[in-house]
Amino acid sequence: MRRVALLVIVAIIAIIGTVAAFGQLDEVSYPLPDDPAIEYAKRPVNDVVSRLNRELEAGKARLNFDGRQGYLRSVLDALNVPVESQMAVFSQTSVQAGRISPQNPRTLFFNDSVAVGWVSGGFIELAAEDPKQGVIFYTLAQAPGEQPQFKRDNTCISCHESYDALGVPGMIVRSQYTAPTGAIARELGVFNTDHRSPFEERWGGWYVTGNSGAIRHMGNAMLTDRNEVESMVTAETRNLPSLKGKFDTDVYLTPYSDIVALMAFDHQMRMVNLLTRMGWQTRYFLSQTSDNSNQVDRRTLKAGLDVVAKELVDYMLFVDEAPFPNAIKGTSGFTEKFSAEGPRDSQGRSLRQLDLEHRLLKYPCSYMIYSEAFDALPPEAMDLVYRRMWQVLSGQIRDSKYARLNLADRQAIVGILRETKADLPSYFQPIP
Repeated sequence: MRRVALLVIVAIIAIIGTVAAFGQLDEVSYPLPDDPAIEYAKRPVNDVVSRLNRELEAGKARLNFDGRQGYLRSVLDALNVPVESQMAVFSQTSVQAGRISPQNPRTLFFNDSVAVGWVSGGFIELAAEDPKQGVIFYTLAQAPGEQPQFKRDNTCISCHESYDALGVPGMIVRSQYTAPTGAIARELGVFNTDHRSPFEERWGGWYVTGNSGAIRHMGNAMLTDRNEVESMVTAETRNLPSLKGKFDTDVYLTPYSDIVALMAFDHQMRMVNLLTRMGWQTRYFLSQTSDNSNQVDRRTLKAGLDVVAKELVDYMLFVDEAPFPNAIKGTSGFTEKFSAEGPRDSQGRSLRQLDLEHRLLKYPCSYMIYSEAFDALPPEAMDLVYRRMWQVLSGQIRDSKYARLNLADRQAIVGILRETKADLPSYFQPIP
């Protein structure tokens, strides 16, 4: 009996120690892509690119080849990706790094479910969020043909399945010191970018158009003196109305790399990774605890799952968003295009409405709550996320970090979700 009691005490101590140790997402172990609960490379996918592939095979869709951009415009139209979302990268990154330079930048376009990359002289790259499996990578050869097909490329996860992508096949957005040749000075620092990033660390190696006032960022700046890195950012590198004069913009679909598109992209890419991580973590938890034989492991895994849910909800609600020193204005029309989409409540409010004076969104709750990836979360994960959201929005959790979500914000978010989000739990009641 004493031995049994001792074992129970040891087990309880192990549980408490594990739960206490988990405070940050990077402290939680995660399943690998080939885990039986995941099988990233084996299971069927149902992302927007795979659907388009099936339509092409069936003759229900067709891609048109244009001499200058090849299939690019046709692909964007077929996937409903706005041209206004164009962002230009001049740092030598991605699988096509050798083709990229400030004179021949790579452009990226995106919507809520897919990102499309194009560089003159190369092939088209696509990263599509499968509702369950995470980001699936594809390429499309730029050669005219009767029936072009997107080819899945799992080799991309050699870079895109890493700590920087939260341990799942996902998206990585980086800011790096970049020379006039496009070469990266990695030894000077690399910044992973999302909406929490200080503006002064954003967009190194990216072109940026738009008006950001006195905000200092690394966009458009090129490193010429490694001993004076601060000198690369000048008045001339900020507030560019367009990219004309930087390179031959006639080769591109637009002369812009819109700052508002960049900020939405920064937010969305980590959000995609968090949704994938939440789904994978839950599937792994369920597979490991289905027989209830090891309560210590079950509680350990559950503690890790709770941490992932907390991280996801905090990010969805922008509780750590970097402050805006002043108002920001885009140039490409992305602001208007983005804000016009998405469901609205009876008062005309939408989670896609932009603020751009004090923060990114007028109502600080991610529009990705409407995404297929969110809706495809396992029921157990959905329950954890919604309950945590309600605890924060209702004011049950009074941690000081949530003070930036004032009463008006919380009332508006709940009001919008109650009218626009299907299957919202009934406990989401109006906040008085």
